[in-house]
Amino acid sequence: MICLGIESTAHTFGMSVVDDKGNVLSNVKDTYKPKAGWGIIPMDARKHHEEIADSLLKNALEKAGKGEEDIDIISFSQGPGLPPCLYAGMNFSVELAKRLGKPLIGVNHCIAHIEIGRLTTKLKDPVTLYVSGANTQIIAHVSGKYRVFGETQDIGIGNALDKFGREAGLEFPHGPKIEVHAKGGKWIGLPYVVKGMDLSFSGIVTDATRKLKQGESLRDVCFSLQETTFAMVTEVIERALAHTGKNEVLLTGGVAANKRLTGMVDIMCRERGAKSAAVPWEYCMDNAAMIAWTGIVQHKAGHAPLDLEKVEVLPRWRTDDVDVVWI
Repeated sequence: MICLGIESTAHTFGMSVVDDKGNVLSNVKDTYKPKAGWGIIPMDARKHHEEIADSLLKNALEKAGKGEEDIDIISFSQGPGLPPCLYAGMNFSVELAKRLGKPLIGVNHCIAHIEIGRLTTKLKDPVTLYVSGANTQIIAHVSGKYRVFGETQDIGIGNALDKFGREAGLEFPHGPKIEVHAKGGKWIGLPYVVKGMDLSFSGIVTDATRKLKQGESLRDVCFSLQETTFAMVTEVIERALAHTGKNEVLLTGGVAANKRLTGMVDIMCRERGAKSAAVPWEYCMDNAAMIAWTGIVQHKAGHAPLDLEKVEVLPRWRTDDVDVVWI
């Protein structure tokens, strides 16, 4: 079985060809880049996605050595995400599915991050730390769903880093730039906001920005911002491990590419006798391979294809809304 996956939840428009053995035959993408100092402008991102869709499909098929006739199913990121971006992917997917006469599978973007993580790391039943631009969730599979044991109450950790990066005048993407600037920094006190199992990041960004404007060095503020936010999520993961009795931790989402974060989680896991693993860089960022693979997983588990005349996007589709019948 060959699946074409389409990802379009935010700034990344991606397409991937994956087979049912988990072989990624191609995984291509093109990223909308906002003007310096700006965040994502959703309608501009949608226009970007629509303009490059046909060429991206051609590229994905050529790299996979496949033709349109080889596609068995199509899957797309149905949500959550920015509505204009989601519509760009949905419209292209529906049109392609109609033209080729292939079933269309709607995939939850958050769950796709987990499933590509289980595939690439070989972890079986982990507590997942999902950290991306818009999302920060601590998730584990319990009673037929991926349950959220803790999450941000305002902005995702990736957006927090991006907001500070824009204020500091760093280039996009901001997270990797902050990681570089943090090396060799010293500690400056910032708010540490853990509320039970939930977290809050907006106040930390405000205080970090204020301290930078008051004359603290960029290096020290970047160091402290990372140490504070990463310690917060590590604390919540540890309590989720204790509560669920699981012994594996999966790190996924774009922020999981940060070596300091993975290092902190790894230390905590070793002290608890647990195992941790991060999704490889190519697959921890938003990508279409995870959408294609999850589409295959769902199709094999008997998820019914979408009615092509009634497809809709689900911008607020939660991780714990999906029945995970394949585990």
